[in-house]
Amino acid sequence: MQLQTLHPRVRLVWVASTLVSAGVVAAFGLLGTWLGVVLPVGPEPATLFGALAAVIAALGVVFAVFRYRVWGYEVREDSLYLVRGVLTRRVSSVPFVRVQHVDTRRGPLERAVGLASVVVYTAGSRGADITVPGLTPDRATELRERLRELATESEYDAV
Repeated sequence: MQLQTLHPRVRLVWVASTLVSAGVVAAFGLLGTWLGVVLPVGPEPATLFGALAAVIAALGVVFAVFRYRVWGYEVREDSLYLVRGVLTRRVSSVPFVRVQHVDTRRGPLERAVGLASVVVYTAGSRGADITVPGLTPDRATELRERLRELATESEYDAV
């Protein structure tokens, strides 16, 4: 079996998240100018923070494209296998025997573009949940149910 890819619209969610962050940075610059903050050297805060916001937005768009190219998952016989990461590649294998429960999540941005995420909660102490983003709602429901069934089966096999 080969890695499953995410829906291409997930890039819109990632870019929108970055644009919100860039907007917050730009707002700080406007607030600084409005409050009359004067920097010892250089442009006024609105210009400085506006340029910083533009850089954040541009890098966010590039990062979303590369992130999409790397992200993949596969439901194997005994585990969920994930590959992700642009700068630091992360490969994870989540054994079904460690799965506690599985949820489907749809945030406001995901709902706006018709996507959902599946969250797999595992037994463990650090970072004990795995999220598979960028799925259509039907595909997310199918994946959630399949993972739930496989986790239940592995629980009975372990006994």
